Amino acid sequence: MGSEFTGFTHLDASGAARMVDVSAKNVSARTATATGFVRLSPECVGALRSGDVPKGDALSVARIAGIMGAKRTPDLVPLCHPIALHGVAVELTVEDGGVAIRATVRTADRTGVEMEALTSVTVAGLALIDMVKAIDKAAVITDVRIEEKTGGRSGTYRRADS
Repeated sequence: MGSEFTGFTHLDASGAARMVDVSAKNVSARTATATGFVRLSPECVGALRSGDVPKGDALSVARIAGIMGAKRTPDLVPLCHPIALHGVAVELTVEDGGVAIRATVRTADRTGVEMEALTSVTVAGLALIDMVKAIDKAAVITDVRIEEKTGGRSGTYRRADS
């Protein structure tokens, strides 16, 4: 589906940005899993573990935010196709150094859900920071990346260093 004029799929013949036409692609089941990490202070990790975050259940809020983020991806990423999402699962795990985030997104459509999985992780991380910023102003979202994707013409990808 690349542009025969520029060699770049998201540029037209004049070099202007464009949304790729995926109408000729086959519908197939597709998944993508992304991960990320929110580095937090020991005090903040303790508050998450004990349920003493002043704003409330930070992990639940972040989980819902991650699901909502996946659904809003085409509103945030300019050339991303709006597609029907059939499943979004967001897991947050409190670890000694912070919170690990994992999002898996599923669809049956003409294009993949990698951007939705990445957006899910990032928005979950942002919501988590918003919930704990009174405890840890130095919180950092890090290592957001695709771990695996399946389906579509390019098939399966698994990060080698996972």
